[in-house]
Amino acid sequence: MSAAFHLAQINIARMLALLDSPMMADFVAALAEINALADRSPGFVWRLQSDDGNATSLRPYDDPMLIVNMSVWASLEALRRYAYKSAHAAYVRRRAEWFDTFEGAYLALWWIPASHLPSVLEAKERLDHLRAHGETPVAFSFKRTFSPNGSPH
Repeated sequence: MSAAFHLAQINIARMLALLDSPMMADFVAALAEINALADRSPGFVWRLQSDDGNATSLRPYDDPMLIVNMSVWASLEALRRYAYKSAHAAYVRRRAEWFDTFEGAYLALWWIPASHLPSVLEAKERLDHLRAHGETPVAFSFKRTFSPNGSPH
């Protein structure tokens, strides 16, 4: 993988209840710890956050129950390691306790120049592209990945 590129990701989730509800308490309580874990993980570059240190107050979609997470990583392997092999994985396994299931893609990955930080609009467009066209070098998921030059991994 070329150091000239980083991997961007967006994932969205529809909450089953408001953030201040008892149902969401474990999720909310873990946010600072899990975000701090990301921040110090090997290969971490950037994550979307508001003044409160996470992105849960941001609502880029019309649905008020939909929350968004975005981050940038030095490599696909670094993101995969954080998402599925760190303490974060325990919360991924508990996703159904807090979030509704989605029809279609809720996570999109894409390569960006290392000097670029993606906007929320850009990320939404990548997720829309994945939903409309499936896995391509423009937007893909962990199921079928591509290298920065567009070749399948």
